Order: sequence, then C-alpha cells, then structure tokens
Amino acid sequence: MKLFKFAASAAIMAWAAAGASAALAQTTLSMWYHGAGNEVELKLINELITDFNASQTDWKVELQSFPQAAYNDSVVAGALAGNLPDILDVDGPNMPNWAWAGYMQPLVIDETKIANFLPGTKGVWDGKLYSIGLWDAAVALVTRQSTLDELGLRKPTVDAPWTKDEFMAALDAAKAAGKWEFPLDLGMAWTGEWYPYAFSPFLQSFGGDIVDRTTYKTAEGALNGDAAMAFGEWWQGLFKNGYAQATQDPADRDGGFAAGKYAFSWNGNWAALGALAAFPDTVFLPAPDLGAGPKIGAASWQFGVSATSKNPQGAAAFIEFALQDKYLAAFSNGIGLIPATPTAAEMVDNYKAGGPLSVFVEYSAKTALVRPVTPGYVVQAKVFEKALADIANGADVAATLDAAADEINADIEKNGGYGH
Repeated sequence: MKLFKFAASAAIMAWAAAGASAALAQTTLSMWYHGAGNEVELKLINELITDFNASQTDWKVELQSFPQAAYNDSVVAGALAGNLPDILDVDGPNMPNWAWAGYMQPLVIDETKIANFLPGTKGVWDGKLYSIGLWDAAVALVTRQSTLDELGLRKPTVDAPWTKDEFMAALDAAKAAGKWEFPLDLGMAWTGEWYPYAFSPFLQSFGGDIVDRTTYKTAEGALNGDAAMAFGEWWQGLFKNGYAQATQDPADRDGGFAAGKYAFSWNGNWAALGALAAFPDTVFLPAPDLGAGPKIGAASWQFGVSATSKNPQGAAAFIEFALQDKYLAAFSNGIGLIPATPTAAEMVDNYKAGGPLSVFVEYSAKTALVRPVTPGYVVQAKVFEKALADIANGADVAATLDAAADEINADIEKNGGYGH
C-alpha cells in the first residue's frame, strides 16, 4: 500500500512538473493597439487575448495600448528605435507606407479564412497580404423618410442611386423649403483623415482621383484633369451656393442633424444609431452617382505582423484566431462598426438582414473603394485635405488642384516612386 501511494504521488508530481514546464515554455508575443482610453474596445481586445492565450500552450500575447492620437507616432518611433512589437494594428490606408518603410512583413495566414471578408478589410500591398481587419466602416447620406416624402423625392437604392442631377435637385428642394439652416451637412468640422475618406469618393465618382492608380507614379491628370476640375467646381459650388457650410461648429456636426438643422447629412455608420434615436424614420441612402458610379471609402483598423518580430508564426496564429465570426460580431456589437463577414453580420441585430443598419453592409460590399494603395498616401492625404479646404473657402479651383498635383508629384519623385 505504501509503495502504491509513493508511486501515485510521484506520478502526480511528474504531471505537475510537466504542466509547469509547458507553461514556462509559452513564448510571449508583444502587441500594440490604438485603443487606450476606449473602455469598450479595450475590454473586447483583452477578452480576445485571454481566449487566445487559453486556447493553446505555445504563445502568450501581452498587450500595450496607446491613445489613438499618439499611436502612429509611437510606431514610427518604435521602428526607428528597433523595438517594435510582434503584433501591430494599423489604419488600413497607412499600411502600404509601413510595409514599404520596413515596419511590417507579409501576413502568412490561411487565406481561405478571409475569402468572404469585405474587400476593404484586406490590406494588400505589392501583391501580398500584410494586414486584415475585423470590421469596416461605411458612409451614407442620412435623412428622414418624412423629408423625402415632404420634398417629393425618390428613395434611391444601391442599384439605382440618385444621379448627380437628382442629388442636386434634392438639395435645391431642401433649400427652397426654407426649413433647414443648410440642406447638407458634410462634416466640415472634422479634419484629417475624414477628408480623403469621406470626400475623395466624390472626386472618384466624377472620374478623377487623388493619384493615378494605374502607375501610382503621378497625380497628373487624376487630380487636375477634366473630371477633377469638374469635381472641384461642383465642390466649391456646394458652399458658394449655400448648400453646405465651409466652416462648421463641432457641436453642429455632432448634433445638428438631430436638432433639425440639416435635411441631409453625409455621415458614417458609427453615428447611425444616434440618428435613429433622434428620428425613428431615419433612412441611410447610398452615395449618389456623380458620373462614374457611386463611391464610398473603405478600410479601417487592421492587424499585422511587424517586420522585426522573431515569432511571426505566433503573431499570425493570434491574428488567424481573431478571425472567428464570434469575435467579429462581438466587436461590432461593442463599437458599432460593420462585421467583416456576412455570417458575422447575421449574428449582430443591427447588421443582420432586415436590421436597421443592414444597408451599410451592402454599401460597403458594392460601392466601397479603398484609398490609394501606396506608401505615398500619407502625404497625398494631407495635400488633398488642404486643397479641398482651400477650394471650399473660395480658392481658384484649377490653380489649387494643379498645385496639389505638383506637390504630390514632387513627393513621389523625392521618394523614388515609393517602390512602384
């Protein structure tokens, strides 16, 4: 009996030692994230990490969060200092610059698992996948069904959007009604990435672009060609003719539609529930077709692997783990953005078929266009923003767009074509 007890005790000790050894063998993966200060987002990312760490014994992810406003600068500083983490998150349009600059390496995952992901969630540069997002965002023309009825307007669909003439007729009708301070809220109180994300699709719907996407080596003809000039005159006319305001109080952007100051608002799905709370008959209309098809922006925050990671397999394993529909749905429920897959959307009341925000899934799938996929985008976005702000405030359209194209071209040349 004593011999049996001794053998059993030895076996238990050996098993415990083996378990401790396995735990000690877990390799730590560092991760940087932009969500510091956002309690909901931070809670979701920590739950994801906890689940991953408990799901296997090879890897252990440890998180460091940064405020979003300081995140990009922190990554650049980390790259220069040689201390990037294993896992990064990156705003989709910035990814080509980080890949070109050597901050990121291609993401090696089972790509069959992202076959049904929305196009804007896939970060591809130079023919390789570098990042993948769990959600996307979309913009719509927000109004009320009662407004459409009052003004006698057809309700457009993604397959039959308003033409440019119909859109302008809608703004004219709202202006003539005299009921609103302005027919259209464009969100001019917002700056930075809002401009290329929200407004370059108007340029692209005219047939122009920030840069020529066939080569990415010039903005000539794209930003200052005939289509772009027509866009510029139209854009300036929105402000000159009293359809929208060039300078906006941030409070009006946040609450102006709900306060009845605007007939229409160009805004994202993140603000949609607030609009519905203010007016239950709120409707979210597709972008108008200004000549070359309706367009909206695409690509939000995504996960990738740093170029200096010594454990890219582990980092990729974490990212692949995060692609499960239950996590896509959890983030959508938590932060309100569009789930990356149709199956995850069906798990979210707001975005499932017939849900109050389901049209955003369709708009993202059918009309979304990523911002220019080039390392030079980080400069081009700022040039575009300044040009549009200047034109809105009365600057000469042709001179402003010509100068913007020249500035972008000079930057491309300075950087040796950015690898294109």
